[in-house]
Amino acid sequence: MASSQSAPNLDLSVVIPIYNEVENVAELHARLHAVLDDLGHSFEIIAVDDGSTDGTFAVLKELAAEDPHLKVVRFRRNFGQTAGFAAGFDLARGKTVITIDADLQNDPADIPLLLDKMAEGYDVVSGWRLHRQDPLISRKVPSMIANRLISWVTGVYLHDYGCSLKAYDWYVVKNVHLYGELHRFIPALASWMGVRVAEVPVRHYPRQRGQSKYGISRTIRVILDLLTVRFLLSYSARPMQLFGSLGLAAFACGFAIAAYLTMVKLVLKQSIGARPLLLLAILLIMVGIQLLTMGLLGELVVRTYHETQNKPIYVVREIIQGGEQLRKEG
Repeated sequence: MASSQSAPNLDLSVVIPIYNEVENVAELHARLHAVLDDLGHSFEIIAVDDGSTDGTFAVLKELAAEDPHLKVVRFRRNFGQTAGFAAGFDLARGKTVITIDADLQNDPADIPLLLDKMAEGYDVVSGWRLHRQDPLISRKVPSMIANRLISWVTGVYLHDYGCSLKAYDWYVVKNVHLYGELHRFIPALASWMGVRVAEVPVRHYPRQRGQSKYGISRTIRVILDLLTVRFLLSYSARPMQLFGSLGLAAFACGFAIAAYLTMVKLVLKQSIGARPLLLLAILLIMVGIQLLTMGLLGELVVRTYHETQNKPIYVVREIIQGGEQLRKEG
């Protein structure tokens, strides 16, 4: 948990995953500095080069030589946007962590809007591209469907999960473990901690230089990851409730069918050996037993996971005794 992490020693960390954006990184860096310098906060910029092949790293290296605020992380190969965010979060030293894309479609000038909302007591503030400048069929329509589906499944309602311009409390990013395409689900993944989530409209511009790295095919991966998120939120600490419920349902159906066939055989004196229902009853009973066994194994895995890592199943916001605050986290 974050209590074992070193405390943040900066006000802001800006995390930027970058892949083949050689035409945009210098301008993005200049625009970020124009905003961050005016804020008057201590800050760092963490640029994660996700295996770029177009000279992006060379430009970042030149910028870092002149800017002590800029830290450049270079991956050995392309690991994906989620890995870029995860690396930035691991290195972040700011009390508030800002994420932003490198394609200049997000406006760094909107960062103060996120910080103002965070100052109201929120743990996560997400940008909402109210007037999104992307193709309708290939980007906007799939995104609208995905946002509604994600909100419905996770119970964390946002208009725009896909907007990379977000602000997080340090405690949140240090306690969310990312893989797959899970970076867009951080508000939902963090919801088990009882985080306070808000959304603010931000500007969005059409891409002027470079090519988009994402298309409609990503929607399929998002839906598959959504199943993972749903499991993590609802059953990660109690898998028996999922597999056990399914197993009991399958076993009960199989047993009911078997009881019916037994009555047909013993009372009505009819042959049941060639009936497909007999095979279905056997199959359902076997599947039910297997699911129950998976639930038990899942419970053992979860117990091992929590006990070996000394990982609690709760998160404490603060402890107060005698009118004094003994501890505050997040």
